[in-house]
Amino acid sequence: MSYELILLRHGKSDWDNNETDFNRPVTDRGKRGAQRIGVWLAKNGLKPDMVISSPAERARLTAQKMMKAMGETDHYIIYDKRVYEATLNDILAVLNSISVYTKRVILVGHNPGLEQLLIYLCNNNIAIPANGKLLPTATLAHLSLACEWKKIKKNTAELLKIQRPKDLPKTFPYPSFDGNEQRIRPSYYYQQSSVIPYHYNNNGELEILLILSSKKKHYVIPKGIKEPGLTPRESAEKEAQEEAGVIGNVALHPIGIYHYKKWEATCSVNVYPMEVTLMLDEEHWEEKHRTREWVKPDVASIKLFQDALKPMILDLVTSVNEQSKSTIKS
Repeated sequence: MSYELILLRHGKSDWDNNETDFNRPVTDRGKRGAQRIGVWLAKNGLKPDMVISSPAERARLTAQKMMKAMGETDHYIIYDKRVYEATLNDILAVLNSISVYTKRVILVGHNPGLEQLLIYLCNNNIAIPANGKLLPTATLAHLSLACEWKKIKKNTAELLKIQRPKDLPKTFPYPSFDGNEQRIRPSYYYQQSSVIPYHYNNNGELEILLILSSKKKHYVIPKGIKEPGLTPRESAEKEAQEEAGVIGNVALHPIGIYHYKKWEATCSVNVYPMEVTLMLDEEHWEEKHRTREWVKPDVASIKLFQDALKPMILDLVTSVNEQSKSTIKS
């Protein structure tokens, strides 16, 4: 059985903040670099059997962006604290613990540990660049191993490829990895999901839940990119919980679809009705900075920023009323 190890250094991090080293975020450049690497991996058929990442914010986000750009879910990334501030021996211990049945592993971490590991493992000469940076941020090293994971030691791997994001196209193929169209974001950004959350108040009146946009400029409903690995409906449910802090019953089918311009192209949004059964308190509401407000449907139609949603609000009212009458008759 052959084994492959892919080392990926985290994307460029943001030093212009007061966060601790562990919580230091990734810049937009760092995110795009991780996404370009993800597309490259997908196009070259290098889907991993396992992804292990440092739990530090810059590594965590790099791993997630890479996986999503590959069209894969990020739910199965393993965050191992041993990879953060790791010595060579720390990383070797992580690799030694991998099952013999796992063929291809991506390890997302930090320097100097990753560079030390690369030099230690490889039995072929590695050309060190003039600037001394063997693995700049978001750079990948693809290795072939001559042994199983628990037997890894010095000179047991061959370096197949070092891939730097700066050498990859700045744009992303659309609508798939072999698409001819190029866009400035990965293809999955342009398919989105949304919910219209509703409930009946204590007086038995139908109300719609609105939230403020992330920059608090206007009223919106929960909406986000369709997550790779999730259906449009599942993504809509996820956005409702994260952005509005609500849980409920999402309809099986969208009540409508609308389109809008963003990232120099057109995004399509599937909109689902969702009957709210639980509102999370602020402690468990991920994006509580948005604030939320229950309003009557006619008020929602006036306040909502996106005009395409207004007829959907009316359709929702009609649909819910018909369901209510049907329930009463039965």
